[in-house]
Amino acid sequence: MFSSISSKSGEKSCLLIGAVHVPALPGADAYGFDMEQVIKQTLADARLYAEAGFDALIVENMHDVPYLRGYVAPETVAAMSVVAQAVKGAVKIPIGVQLLAAANIESLAVAVAADLDFIRVEGFVFAHIGDEGLHQASAPDLVRRRAALKATKVKIFADIKKKHSSHAITADVDLAETAHTAEFFKADGVIVSGLRTAAAPLESEVEEVAAAVKIPTLVGSGVTPENIAAFSRHARGLIIGSYAKLDGHWANACDPRRLEALVKAL
Repeated sequence: MFSSISSKSGEKSCLLIGAVHVPALPGADAYGFDMEQVIKQTLADARLYAEAGFDALIVENMHDVPYLRGYVAPETVAAMSVVAQAVKGAVKIPIGVQLLAAANIESLAVAVAADLDFIRVEGFVFAHIGDEGLHQASAPDLVRRRAALKATKVKIFADIKKKHSSHAITADVDLAETAHTAEFFKADGVIVSGLRTAAAPLESEVEEVAAAVKIPTLVGSGVTPENIAAFSRHARGLIIGSYAKLDGHWANACDPRRLEALVKAL
């Protein structure tokens, strides 16, 4: 994905990836029983990102709290496939998907059904304790399923030491080694994030990971106009959600002024 975008963007060294937080989907406690409204709100944000000059988008079911652990129900997969297909038809930039929490096989299913470009996955290598409980490594099943579906065009961007999690059980495995293992297990990119949504990682952490792997390093949280230059020195992609929204809160709609500020800062 990075090479195809770079060739169209004048060899851009760091790409902006906008996080589209889809309204609650069927199966979630907050679902409003109106898929037409879900699609309408999703497309409004997707178009604002694209019009501002972002290079790619990722659609996420972040409003589906509390998240299931390691899977989502069939109705959620079906609904997200419909939403993702609508986004793909509305904007002409690469699209990815993430289904929380760590519903990585289901994310791949949506990507295949909607002909998307990448997935963001949690729990790719090593176990960790998330908000939802114990997450086991998913790389063996996920990579084999991708091969079986002949879907190698769908890139896997894997969170390492992911946010909203305790990594005490792997405290003896540092960030660089975790990234190296994800690369060895055939991730196409690794994502470094802060402790929670909207919290930024340390620049030194991003630099450390980028130096440890040959695949692209991405920043997965906390990017702002103030730190975007520092992160872009080491990362190939910046996944941005919270800052891009009204008042900087992930649950709000996109703010065109904040999007413009991000693009200008980069």
